[in-house]
Amino acid sequence: MEHFLRKALPSEAEIIWNILQQAIERRRKDGSRQWQDGYPNLEVVKMDISSGKGYILEREGKIAAYAALVFNDEPAYDEIEGNWLTNGDFLVIHRVAVSDDFLGKGIAVSLFKVLEDFAKEHQVFSIKVDTNFDNLAMLHILEKLNYQYCGEVYFRGGARKAFEKVLS
Repeated sequence: MEHFLRKALPSEAEIIWNILQQAIERRRKDGSRQWQDGYPNLEVVKMDISSGKGYILEREGKIAAYAALVFNDEPAYDEIEGNWLTNGDFLVIHRVAVSDDFLGKGIAVSLFKVLEDFAKEHQVFSIKVDTNFDNLAMLHILEKLNYQYCGEVYFRGGARKAFEKVLS
């Protein structure tokens, strides 16, 4: 099935926010505390888009998934309790959310594979990502795609598991 990555448009902020709300509800139903504190929100989505960090994975002409992508800039990652695998350029993936319309179709795995290609196209060979200890769905994806656990980072007062994958 054909899908492609592109920057999100300001006119898509509400659709993306709706997809994030679906993911927030899934986390709640799974018993995860991730994203249960009012973050992310519509303003965060609008900021991602206006700063050029908001990306969508489009499939069948629809937004299947969303992620915020940042090169080399995540201050919380400077304070890892543990060790990153590399110290050079890296791509950070934040706020991954898959639309309910595309659940169970391998979209999250497809998104990560597309993002690995995106990083390499930008001559970046490391992806760093973090997630809650209780976000079992994301932990499973990271394990499946051979991301290595590197330690803990802290966001808004909470510990998060930090992972890195070195691309070849």
